[in-house]
Amino acid sequence: MASWARLSPSIVEYFEGEDFYRCGYCKNETGSRSNGMWAHSMTVQDYQDLIDRGWRRSGKYVYKPVMNQTCCPQYTIRCRPLQFQPSKSHKKVLKKMLKFLAKGEISKGNCEDEPMEPTAEDAVAGDFALINKLDIQCDLTALSDDLRESLESEEKQKGKSSKREDTNELIQSQDIEEKLGSGEPSRSVKVHTVPKPGKGADLSKPPCRKAKEIRKERKRLKLMQQNRAGELEGLQAQCEPLSSSPPKAKCNQPKSLEDLIFESLPENASHKLEVRLVPVSFEDPEFKSSFSQSFSLYVKYQMAIHQDPPDECGKTEFTRFLCSSPLEAETSPNGPDCGYGSFHQQYWLDGKIIAVGVIDILPHCVSSVYLYYDPDYSFLSLGVYSALREIAFTRHLHEKTSQLSYYYMGFYIHSCPKMKYKGQYRPSDLLCPETYVWVPIEQCLPSLENSKYCRFNQDSEAVDEGRSKEPDRLQVLYKKAIMPYGVYKKQQKDPRDEAAVLQYAALVGQVCSERMLLFRN
Repeated sequence: MASWARLSPSIVEYFEGEDFYRCGYCKNETGSRSNGMWAHSMTVQDYQDLIDRGWRRSGKYVYKPVMNQTCCPQYTIRCRPLQFQPSKSHKKVLKKMLKFLAKGEISKGNCEDEPMEPTAEDAVAGDFALINKLDIQCDLTALSDDLRESLESEEKQKGKSSKREDTNELIQSQDIEEKLGSGEPSRSVKVHTVPKPGKGADLSKPPCRKAKEIRKERKRLKLMQQNRAGELEGLQAQCEPLSSSPPKAKCNQPKSLEDLIFESLPENASHKLEVRLVPVSFEDPEFKSSFSQSFSLYVKYQMAIHQDPPDECGKTEFTRFLCSSPLEAETSPNGPDCGYGSFHQQYWLDGKIIAVGVIDILPHCVSSVYLYYDPDYSFLSLGVYSALREIAFTRHLHEKTSQLSYYYMGFYIHSCPKMKYKGQYRPSDLLCPETYVWVPIEQCLPSLENSKYCRFNQDSEAVDEGRSKEPDRLQVLYKKAIMPYGVYKKQQKDPRDEAAVLQYAALVGQVCSERMLLFRN
């Protein structure tokens, strides 16, 4: 795990242009449109800055919807956990879990009033057809060989190189060779369809009232009929019997999310639930020892919930999309104890895994990537439960790392009814697709009712402050050397290449373009 002082740069390979693909939401055969790049490696700060510009990752593929052209615009959504208060339906899910753990009670009836899969990364349904572009010429074998030659010749060139204007900076870190030599994507990589999002809630249904509240209302009406004079004191005396003890201060303070999640269980509880945070790394013994069980759960989930055939949810697909991450594990003195990077949050019930939440821990947020669970435990509304646990986890990390204070839920798709449930985790914000500022969701919804694509920033003169202003400062990795784009373009005069580089710069912004290395072949 690298410390922040020893970080090596992100290395990305941009796929120029945009293409149309089948949309996983509205099923339009050519409606989905995205830009994308393959991240050979990426620092958590670069990825934080990218998702704050509308990018998301799945596996090592990082993509950004073309918002004003795609059929179902996908707006980045974040929840503010520090101000979050669980709704009645959220409390219902938490109490249901506590009853099951304490007494083994299983709620009767269906759970259709709750979202099935709130933490699933939605875009994997539609935009993953886009990753079939990885069958293109992305020859990392040759790239790795070039870098090895570079490293071997580096010692010879040391001391011989004279100082010149525009001198190429030779790569001096073996880390870059290791990243690029990982073999992803190799020649003719076949990327299969990825997990599809689950069914959402019927938001048209009113929230259910508790039986206790209904009984109280009936009693109140009956008392009002009996006492038509309506004397307030008499009514209060009947509704709230007097106590011989001194009057106590009324406690209207609602229970916190943590109170509801971690309510104590009896010693003879029927079940034991344990949540383990495991780094996504085959070098980690806990991740390695639980891999087989985690993979079996994934297959069971994909086949039962999404009706995927067995050949579409094999070990290769599982590893590529949910175990392979470009994020470099990092530690910081003021960062969380677990460090930054990609993790699996495993939910162990009585010694077996029943759910896994795939998350990224970044400098300012916990970012939800995907969730898969045992369909036999659907009655526990594990999608909602895991989202609430992840919100609570973000609050816990914030206690030590004050800047880590948001929970990113992927994309909010207002035009797709089954994906609107994410707006129920309040307070939350949507990212303006033009100026990349955060706007409270309540201010965005009226505009989204009128148009699928919206600019949320009401200031008509506001612009993208992080836009690419000096493309010549963009960093390029070309022919074994790192150089500014201003130097590179003197050697490469292909107008198509220039268009691709400038498009990349516009999408990632000035800061990321200067930090990340754009590989050019």
